[in-house]
Amino acid sequence: MSQDILSSLLNDSPAKILLLVLDGLGGLPDPATGRTELETARCPRLDEWAAAGATGLLDPIGPGITPGSGPAHLGLFGYDPIGDIVGRGVLEALGCGLEMAKGDVAARINFATRDAAGLIVDRRAGRISSEEGRRVSELLAKNVEIPGIDVTVRAVKEHRAAVVFRGDGLGGAVRDSDPQSTGVPARAPTPLTDDSAAKRTADAAAAFLAQAREILGGERAANEVLLRGFAAWDPPVPFREKFGLTASAIAMYPMYRGLARLVGMDVLPEMPSIEAEFEALPGALERSDFVYLHVKQTDSAGEDGDFARKVSVIEKVDAMLPAVDAAGPDVVIVTGDHSTPSLMKSHSYHPVPVLMRGGTTYVDATKEFGESASRGGALGRFPSCTLMPQALAAAGRLAKFGA
Repeated sequence: MSQDILSSLLNDSPAKILLLVLDGLGGLPDPATGRTELETARCPRLDEWAAAGATGLLDPIGPGITPGSGPAHLGLFGYDPIGDIVGRGVLEALGCGLEMAKGDVAARINFATRDAAGLIVDRRAGRISSEEGRRVSELLAKNVEIPGIDVTVRAVKEHRAAVVFRGDGLGGAVRDSDPQSTGVPARAPTPLTDDSAAKRTADAAAAFLAQAREILGGERAANEVLLRGFAAWDPPVPFREKFGLTASAIAMYPMYRGLARLVGMDVLPEMPSIEAEFEALPGALERSDFVYLHVKQTDSAGEDGDFARKVSVIEKVDAMLPAVDAAGPDVVIVTGDHSTPSLMKSHSYHPVPVLMRGGTTYVDATKEFGESASRGGALGRFPSCTLMPQALAAAGRLAKFGA
């Protein structure tokens, strides 16, 4: 659906929409039981919601494509996960609260450890604490100076930080300095295109790295900086303009907070736990037409190959759903941004189960929420970028098209 058509159909409505994203929700059957993590979990409330609404399967990008978290979330938010893709550097910068302007270039920092020969021996600096990460980030922020370029550095979490370069004529087409392996030196940040903007950014990044090595030379662990995900700031159409909704985001991890900020959502303060996220929901619904609530721990368990832990996280979320009913969203969507089967220990291309209930959502014959049941649900199998129009329709926020 074109944005022009969608915009012409937007209706005012008091209906509130909740998008509950259990990161990496989709899975594969355990060979011993034939059931996925979601199907194994005891989820009476999710099953009730499925029975009261409709289910289906969504493809984050397209059939057979394994998505990263960035494009997968953009699809859930109703954007083109390919055309509107944004680099990791911008997401990290936004996620840790850095402000960006048109023309700025951001990159993700990994603090690392190099030996006397200049070879990388640990790409994560021994996973230094967040306190240590803040300390070395502040050293760089206070001491790096590049003529004609403003440089801002801020810690993200543990060994991760973000840097924003601001100046005339910058571009994001720069190769990472992270070699993605140990026993080799860091790579030079070289331009990926012939244009002057990429070269100017690559030169600024090289100067930053040279100064960083000197500033951090006496550090035991974080004595090297690796840059990844160079990206220029070119934000998509704001969520409110695109869908006519005020929106709030509740998320624990910086990247997902960055994704929400990217599309103009109001991002609530960082939450320390899943419980705190759900406690923040009523206030967010009072202030906003749309709330995005993100649970990361399902994905973490899947990537660790911990089937039982992923099951327990799903069950933990299910136990909190009475609080959602009490908060009173009119339309609720539960899904994942992608599948992370514990059997694969990684993101995968498999479609993701989705349920929607409330408003004028069709009530199908599904009685439980899981991959197998969702295959027969009324929502069918569809691209994730078409989820938002369906939610708007269920909430009474889309008028009829044509005479």
